[in-house]
Amino acid sequence: MRIWVHPRVTAKRPGIMVEDVVAAFSGTLRRIPRVGTTQWVGIGIDGRGRLLEYVAVENGADDWMVFHAMPATKKVLRELGLEG
Repeated sequence: MRIWVHPRVTAKRPGIMVEDVVAAFSGTLRRIPRVGTTQWVGIGIDGRGRLLEYVAVENGADDWMVFHAMPATKKVLRELGLEG
């Protein structure tokens, strides 16, 4: 699987490195498609033990571009059915 992290992710969130996003994506706890789009939203744990949310699109078979990542928010946890 190839995971490409858009440079804007680390530019907007200096505390999150490409390796963090790749680890969170690779260790996804839950991921669902967003209705009416080609986007997938998910959460995973990065290499530092943080719960990160991400939004990605699949560019081909097992070829993903992550264009949003940050510490998990209540909004995304709710979207994924994980609030509680």
